[in-house]
Amino acid sequence: MEDVSEVDGRTNFGYQLNQMMPRTKKHFRGGNRGSTMGVMTSRQTNQPIGSGALAARYRSPIIALVLILASALPGALSGCGAVIGAGAATGVAAYQERGLEGKARDLKIELAVFEAWLHKDHTYSTKMSIEVYERRVLLTGVVEDPAVLAEAVRLVWTVQGVKEVLNEVQVTKGGDIVDYVRDAWITANLKTKLTFDENILAINYAIETVNAVVYVIGIAQDGKELDRVLAHARTIDYVRKVINHVRIKDKAPS
Repeated sequence: MEDVSEVDGRTNFGYQLNQMMPRTKKHFRGGNRGSTMGVMTSRQTNQPIGSGALAARYRSPIIALVLILASALPGALSGCGAVIGAGAATGVAAYQERGLEGKARDLKIELAVFEAWLHKDHTYSTKMSIEVYERRVLLTGVVEDPAVLAEAVRLVWTVQGVKEVLNEVQVTKGGDIVDYVRDAWITANLKTKLTFDENILAINYAIETVNAVVYVIGIAQDGKELDRVLAHARTIDYVRKVINHVRIKDKAPS
């Protein structure tokens, strides 16, 4: 189910960016610029460790702060980074509603889509991002040629296990500028809000931002939690629209 809301842009972006970004090391994964936040990755899987999400489980601002700060130091513990990375990633997946098996299945689909794109055109992954949740593939990004998007979507459907394709890629005219820094700031801001909200299990949500449009996918415990997530997104400066692809826990996916 898709829920779309319009939100007016606001000011003071430069000040707020200075407040949030200096202590955060950004990195980009393929075309996934809108969903960056300071994260630590496992050397074995190169997958981000959701320390902010784990903090939500502990319900403690102090622990949450420690985890978020730790995630901003990807190379600080070089000697034991691989061990900590793999263990933490496993712990995150175990806490998620989709579980270890579901996380592994989604990751397998994501890698297969990426490989299919790479064989067709290596630039696909720089223009579009892939987020897989419960075999539902969310595509975001910006392309200029509708034919490129059509082919990318077709390739996704060729991957075994894909249940649904949520095509949210924006088709724009040549020359349009995408503010990747602002998109990253919006995503980081929303992740922080969810992490420190004691009534939200932030670990169960994935967030993408493209051209100030926020896309949310995952599993909500109930309607009230989902309402809080969407409300947080709508209050962030510069957000123009919020698109919801989250399902509620007691409602099985179709």
